[in-house]
Formats: sequence, structure tokens, C-alpha cells
Amino acid sequence: MLQINNLHCELEDDSEVKILKGLSLTINAGEVHAIMGPNGSGKSTLSYVLSGRDGYTVTDGSATLEGADLLEMEPEERAAAGLFLAFQYPVEIPGVGNMTFLRTAVNAQRKARGEEELSAGDFLKLVRAKAKELQIDADMLKRPVNVGFSGGEKKRNEILQMAMLEPKMCILDETDSGLDVDAMKLVSDGVNALRDAGRSFLVITHYQRLLNHIKPDVVHIMSEGRIIKTGGPELALEVEENGYADLLAEAAA
Repeated sequence: MLQINNLHCELEDDSEVKILKGLSLTINAGEVHAIMGPNGSGKSTLSYVLSGRDGYTVTDGSATLEGADLLEMEPEERAAAGLFLAFQYPVEIPGVGNMTFLRTAVNAQRKARGEEELSAGDFLKLVRAKAKELQIDADMLKRPVNVGFSGGEKKRNEILQMAMLEPKMCILDETDSGLDVDAMKLVSDGVNALRDAGRSFLVITHYQRLLNHIKPDVVHIMSEGRIIKTGGPELALEVEENGYADLLAEAAA
């Protein structure tokens, strides 16, 4: 599904700032991988580079989605190819209704894939069903995108977008940030409902508690722009109990 090989990147306006330094990662179809690591290790930068955010220059390496070169695509082309990024801090979009935003996004992707656009009736039926699953109040669908939403509502709205777009590769950048226990469970339930053999997830998080709900197949520890250790879910428990010091020392040895 997702293949990253020896990826290097730096800040676009400051080539002295190297962020990713030879990162390699393979996520197969249907797998859920988690990335943990200290602040400044490059976790969010990885999500930005994969999604095509401005401000970063890839200097070496490759990243492909189902064999297609992601780095050669515009952000909208990456989305149409099946890549989705749930932001750590979803932005508010005043003046743009949530329903209008969702329908435009869904039909743009369907058109890019050569599929027929959803009619107003079919879209309404689908979005209401998805919103009900995520316990999103109908009033939220009528409001401007994320305007006046709580932290939990914004994150659930991101998961609603993911549920509507049905991407192949889902990247969750610290989705648990700012969530209380109940909101985290709702968001996690929404993610788990989308898990299937043809969809993969990359979950970026600081905390093992999210992984109690979204149970990963593989856990990676990242530091200084590269993955320094890979293991099973027990690796996240080790970090929760002991922190990163021993793992960083082991990698530096």
C-alpha cells in the first residue's frame, strides 16, 4: 500500500534544517501502524510531506501509494489516489457550510476517479447515515466547517470526512490531541469502523492511551527524522512505562 524508502526532507526556506533523515517504512493493505516519538522527531512533518503540504523540500528518497509516485503529485491528486490526512488542529472555514464542503469533496474525488457524482438525495442519505454512526448532531452538518466546534467535534468532523471519502491510506496526525476520554472513544470507534482489508492507517500519537482503542498491528519509534525501533503493541506500553530514554540510548549506541 504505502512504501517509503530513505526519505530525506528539509525546510523549503532553510536548507540547513534537515527534518527527515533517511526514513523508511512499509505499510501493507489492511494494516494499522502507529508512530510515536519525542517532540521534534519529525512525525508531523512526515504526514505533511506525504500529503503535499508546502514548506518542505524532499532531497532524497521516494514515497509511493500502490506503486504510484506520491511526490510527483499535487495534493489534490494524492487525495484522489486515496490518501487522507486528519489534522492535529483542524482549521475553521467561515462561510463554507459543512454539507457543501463534504459534497464538493466527495464528488470531486468521484469525478477524478471517473465515477458518477452523487445526487443531492443520495449524498444526503449517505452523510446522515455516516453522521449517525459517529454521533454527530444534525446541527453540526448545517454549520460552517468547524466554526464554533469543540475540540472533540472538530476531530469527529475529520473522521466524518474520512468516512465519506473512503480513502485507501489514512494518516491520523495526533488525532487524540485535546480530546477527553469520551471524545477519544467516539473518534476511535469511528476509525475502527472503517478498518478493512483494503484500507490502511498510519496513526501518529504521543500517547499509548489512544492505542488502547485503535489497536495497531505495528508500532514504530521515531527520533531525529528516522525510525529507530519497530515492534508490536507492547512497544507502546514500554514507552508509556519507561519513556524514550532507553530507546534513544540504544539507537545511539
